[in-house]
Amino acid sequence: MSDLKVDTVTSSSTGTVGRARSEARGHRILLDSSSHPQPDAFTNSEAFLAGVSSCGVTLIEGHAKDTGVPLSRIAVTIEGGRTAAEPNRFASVTMTFRLAGVSQAQAESLVETYRGR
Repeated sequence: MSDLKVDTVTSSSTGTVGRARSEARGHRILLDSSSHPQPDAFTNSEAFLAGVSSCGVTLIEGHAKDTGVPLSRIAVTIEGGRTAAEPNRFASVTMTFRLAGVSQAQAESLVETYRGR
């Protein structure tokens, strides 16, 4: 598989139970356990959701640019719901896309491109 792209993240303990340090390409972030969040770091669940929603932003922006669609701004809000019985699984995930500078039809087409990838 010569075309395989590998992304590597290393996570390690910080000395504080419930907090990990993650590093990729020289960048570092702190992540807290979703069951023990602190006010100064994302939780693991929030970081996962941020990865999904930021993918939506960057993919749609890039596709709009590549196809000449005049997108001026995009915001994606994602909500993940978990039950107390299964806190380690998302029972529901909802994404809301807000696009500016495009028609309703263009916005729907851009969001559909994201869904299709």
